[in-house]
Amino acid sequence: MIDLPTKPCTAFEGHRLLLSGTLAEVAIAVRRSAGTKTADTTLVFDDGTGRIIDLDLRGTDAEILERLSRPAPTVVGRHRPRAIEPSEAVSNEAQAPKGRGRPKLGVIAREVTLLPRQWDWLAAQPGGASATLRRLVDDGRRTGNPRQQRRTAQEAAYQFMQAIAGDLPGYEEATRALFADDRPALEERIADWPEDIRAYALRLAFGPADHANPK
Repeated sequence: MIDLPTKPCTAFEGHRLLLSGTLAEVAIAVRRSAGTKTADTTLVFDDGTGRIIDLDLRGTDAEILERLSRPAPTVVGRHRPRAIEPSEAVSNEAQAPKGRGRPKLGVIAREVTLLPRQWDWLAAQPGGASATLRRLVDDGRRTGNPRQQRRTAQEAAYQFMQAIAGDLPGYEEATRALFADDRPALEERIADWPEDIRAYALRLAFGPADHANPK
Protein backbone atom coordinates (compact mmCIF):
# COMPACT_ATOMS: atom_id res chain seq x y z
CA MET A 1 0.00 0.00 0.00
CA ILE A 2 1.34 3.44 -0.92
CA ASP A 3 1.58 5.98 1.89
CA LEU A 4 -0.44 9.00 0.69
CA PRO A 5 2.33 11.64 1.06
CA THR A 6 4.66 9.49 -1.09
CA LYS A 7 2.11 8.76 -3.83
CA PRO A 8 3.66 9.65 -7.23
CA CYS A 9 1.81 12.50 -8.91
CA THR A 10 2.24 15.38 -11.33
CA ALA A 11 1.04 19.00 -11.22
CA PHE A 12 0.21 21.19 -14.21
CA GLU A 13 -0.20 24.95 -14.31
CA GLY A 14 -2.43 25.36 -17.30
CA HIS A 15 -0.68 23.37 -20.02
CA ARG A 16 2.75 23.59 -18.37
CA LEU A 17 4.16 20.86 -16.14
CA LEU A 18 4.94 22.29 -12.71
CA LEU A 19 6.43 19.27 -10.97
CA SER A 20 6.42 15.48 -10.90
CA GLY A 21 7.20 13.92 -7.54
CA THR A 22 5.62 12.69 -4.35
CA LEU A 23 2.26 14.12 -3.35
CA ALA A 24 3.92 15.90 -0.42
CA GLU A 25 6.48 17.57 -2.70
CA VAL A 26 3.89 18.49 -5.30
CA ALA A 27 1.43 19.87 -2.73
CA ILE A 28 4.05 22.25 -1.34
CA ALA A 29 5.11 23.31 -4.84
CA VAL A 30 1.50 24.02 -5.81
CA ARG A 31 0.93 26.06 -2.65
CA ARG A 32 4.00 28.18 -3.30
CA SER A 33 3.16 28.68 -6.96
CA ALA A 34 -0.29 29.96 -5.98
CA GLY A 35 1.33 33.21 -4.88
CA THR A 36 2.79 33.94 -8.31
CA LYS A 37 1.17 36.20 -10.88
CA THR A 38 0.06 33.35 -13.14
CA ALA A 39 -3.69 32.99 -13.56
CA ASP A 40 -3.52 29.47 -14.96
CA THR A 41 -5.51 26.75 -13.22
CA THR A 42 -3.33 24.26 -11.37
CA LEU A 43 -4.30 20.58 -11.48
CA VAL A 44 -2.63 17.68 -9.69
CA PHE A 45 -2.85 14.20 -11.26
CA ASP A 46 -2.32 10.78 -9.73
CA ASP A 47 0.40 9.09 -11.82
CA GLY A 48 -1.24 5.71 -11.25
CA THR A 49 -4.77 6.56 -12.34
CA GLY A 50 -4.53 9.84 -14.25
CA ARG A 51 -7.28 11.25 -12.03
CA ILE A 52 -7.25 14.68 -10.42
CA ILE A 53 -6.25 14.81 -6.75
CA ASP A 54 -8.05 17.46 -4.69
CA LEU A 55 -5.74 19.12 -2.17
CA ASP A 56 -6.46 21.22 0.88
CA LEU A 57 -3.69 23.82 0.72
CA ARG A 58 -4.76 26.00 3.64
CA GLY A 59 -2.24 26.90 6.31
CA THR A 60 1.49 26.35 6.53
CA ASP A 61 3.59 23.71 4.79
CA ALA A 62 3.64 21.70 8.03
CA GLU A 63 -0.15 21.83 8.30
CA ILE A 64 -0.58 20.67 4.71
CA LEU A 65 1.80 17.74 5.25
CA GLU A 66 0.06 16.83 8.50
CA ARG A 67 -3.30 16.63 6.72
CA LEU A 68 -1.82 14.43 4.01
CA SER A 69 -0.50 12.05 6.66
CA ARG A 70 -3.86 11.52 8.36
CA PRO A 71 -5.43 8.08 7.87
CA ALA A 72 -8.49 7.96 5.65
CA PRO A 73 -11.86 7.61 7.45
CA THR A 74 -12.91 4.04 8.05
CA VAL A 75 -15.95 2.67 6.23
CA VAL A 76 -17.72 -0.46 7.40
CA GLY A 77 -20.37 -2.31 5.40
CA ARG A 78 -23.90 -2.02 6.81
CA HIS A 79 -25.20 -5.51 6.12
CA ARG A 80 -22.64 -7.89 7.58
CA PRO A 81 -23.67 -11.55 7.19
CA ARG A 82 -23.72 -12.99 10.72
CA ALA A 83 -23.10 -16.52 9.47
CA ILE A 84 -19.45 -15.62 8.85
CA GLU A 85 -18.40 -13.82 11.99
CA PRO A 86 -14.64 -14.03 11.31
CA SER A 87 -15.16 -11.27 8.72
CA GLU A 88 -15.10 -8.86 11.62
CA ALA A 89 -11.41 -9.63 12.06
CA VAL A 90 -10.30 -7.38 9.20
CA SER A 91 -12.46 -4.46 10.33
CA ASN A 92 -11.39 -4.80 13.96
CA GLU A 93 -7.73 -5.11 13.06
CA ALA A 94 -7.86 -2.00 10.88
CA GLN A 95 -9.56 0.02 13.63
CA ALA A 96 -7.35 -1.22 16.47
CA PRO A 97 -5.06 1.37 18.10
CA LYS A 98 -1.76 1.63 16.27
CA GLY A 99 1.60 1.31 17.97
CA ARG A 100 3.58 4.47 18.55
CA GLY A 101 6.11 3.70 15.82
CA ARG A 102 3.63 2.49 13.18
CA PRO A 103 3.32 4.78 10.14
CA LYS A 104 -0.06 6.17 9.18
CA LEU A 105 -1.03 4.08 6.16
CA GLY A 106 -4.49 5.44 5.48
CA VAL A 107 -6.03 2.01 6.13
CA ILE A 108 -9.71 1.73 5.20
CA ALA A 109 -11.80 -0.93 6.94
CA ARG A 110 -14.41 -2.56 4.69
CA GLU A 111 -16.40 -5.73 4.85
CA VAL A 112 -14.75 -8.90 3.55
CA THR A 113 -16.86 -12.05 3.17
CA LEU A 114 -15.04 -15.39 2.90
CA LEU A 115 -15.79 -19.05 3.50
CA PRO A 116 -14.71 -20.54 6.85
CA ARG A 117 -11.88 -22.53 5.26
CA GLN A 118 -10.57 -19.32 3.69
CA TRP A 119 -10.61 -17.53 7.04
CA ASP A 120 -8.76 -20.50 8.54
CA TRP A 121 -6.06 -20.16 5.89
CA LEU A 122 -5.74 -16.40 6.47
CA ALA A 123 -5.51 -16.88 10.22
CA ALA A 124 -2.52 -19.19 9.75
CA GLN A 125 -0.54 -16.64 7.69
CA PRO A 126 2.20 -14.49 9.26
CA GLY A 127 1.07 -10.99 10.12
CA GLY A 128 -2.64 -11.68 10.39
CA ALA A 129 -5.55 -11.49 7.97
CA SER A 130 -5.29 -7.82 7.00
CA ALA A 131 -1.56 -7.93 6.30
CA THR A 132 -2.00 -11.06 4.19
CA LEU A 133 -4.86 -9.54 2.17
CA ARG A 134 -2.86 -6.38 1.52
CA ARG A 135 0.10 -8.47 0.39
CA LEU A 136 -2.08 -10.53 -1.94
CA VAL A 137 -3.60 -7.39 -3.46
CA ASP A 138 -0.18 -5.77 -4.00
CA ASP A 139 1.20 -8.98 -5.54
CA GLY A 140 -1.82 -9.16 -7.84
CA ARG A 141 -1.31 -5.58 -8.96
CA ARG A 142 2.36 -6.19 -9.75
CA THR A 143 1.83 -9.46 -11.60
CA GLY A 144 -1.50 -8.72 -13.26
CA ASN A 145 -1.98 -9.99 -16.79
CA PRO A 146 -0.58 -7.75 -19.55
CA ARG A 147 -4.00 -7.15 -21.06
CA GLN A 148 -5.33 -5.71 -17.81
CA GLN A 149 -2.19 -3.63 -17.34
CA ARG A 150 -2.62 -2.14 -20.81
CA ARG A 151 -6.24 -1.30 -20.07
CA THR A 152 -5.27 0.33 -16.78
CA ALA A 153 -2.63 2.45 -18.52
CA GLN A 154 -5.07 3.46 -21.25
CA GLU A 155 -7.67 4.44 -18.68
CA ALA A 156 -5.13 6.56 -16.78
CA ALA A 157 -4.10 8.38 -19.96
CA TYR A 158 -7.75 8.90 -20.87
CA GLN A 159 -8.60 10.39 -17.46
CA PHE A 160 -5.73 12.87 -17.83
CA MET A 161 -6.55 13.77 -21.41
CA GLN A 162 -10.21 14.26 -20.60
CA ALA A 163 -9.40 16.61 -17.72
CA ILE A 164 -6.84 18.82 -19.43
CA ALA A 165 -6.99 18.30 -23.19
CA GLY A 166 -10.68 18.00 -24.01
CA ASP A 167 -10.65 21.26 -25.95
CA LEU A 168 -7.39 20.62 -27.81
CA PRO A 169 -7.43 19.81 -31.55
CA GLY A 170 -7.69 16.13 -32.41
CA TYR A 171 -8.87 15.10 -28.93
CA GLU A 172 -11.61 12.71 -30.09
CA GLU A 173 -9.33 11.07 -32.63
CA ALA A 174 -6.58 10.82 -30.00
CA THR A 175 -8.83 8.96 -27.56
CA ARG A 176 -9.86 6.51 -30.29
CA ALA A 177 -6.18 5.86 -31.11
CA LEU A 178 -5.44 5.43 -27.40
CA PHE A 179 -8.02 2.71 -26.86
CA ALA A 180 -7.07 1.07 -30.15
CA ASP A 181 -3.55 0.77 -28.67
CA ASP A 182 -2.22 2.49 -31.79
CA ARG A 183 0.74 4.52 -30.57
CA PRO A 184 1.80 5.96 -33.96
CA ALA A 185 -1.75 7.23 -34.56
CA LEU A 186 -1.94 8.68 -31.06
CA GLU A 187 1.36 10.49 -31.47
CA GLU A 188 0.18 11.89 -34.78
CA ARG A 189 -3.11 13.13 -33.31
CA ILE A 190 -1.43 14.91 -30.38
CA ALA A 191 1.60 16.24 -32.27
CA ASP A 192 0.32 19.83 -32.03
CA TRP A 193 -0.54 19.66 -28.32
CA PRO A 194 1.62 21.48 -25.76
CA GLU A 195 4.81 19.51 -25.20
CA ASP A 196 4.28 18.80 -21.50
CA ILE A 197 0.75 17.49 -22.01
CA ARG A 198 1.85 15.33 -24.94
CA ALA A 199 4.76 13.84 -22.98
CA TYR A 200 2.70 13.08 -19.87
CA ALA A 201 -0.14 11.50 -21.84
CA LEU A 202 2.34 9.17 -23.58
CA ARG A 203 4.02 8.41 -20.27
CA LEU A 204 0.72 7.34 -18.72
CA ALA A 205 -0.33 5.35 -21.77
CA PHE A 206 2.94 3.54 -22.47
CA GLY A 207 5.26 4.08 -19.52
CA PRO A 208 8.36 6.28 -19.18
CA ALA A 209 10.73 3.65 -20.60
CA ASP A 210 8.70 3.19 -23.77
CA HIS A 211 8.32 6.93 -24.20
CA ALA A 212 12.06 7.46 -23.81
CA ASN A 213 12.81 4.72 -26.34
CA PRO A 214 9.97 4.66 -28.86
CA LYS A 215 9.96 1.80 -31.32
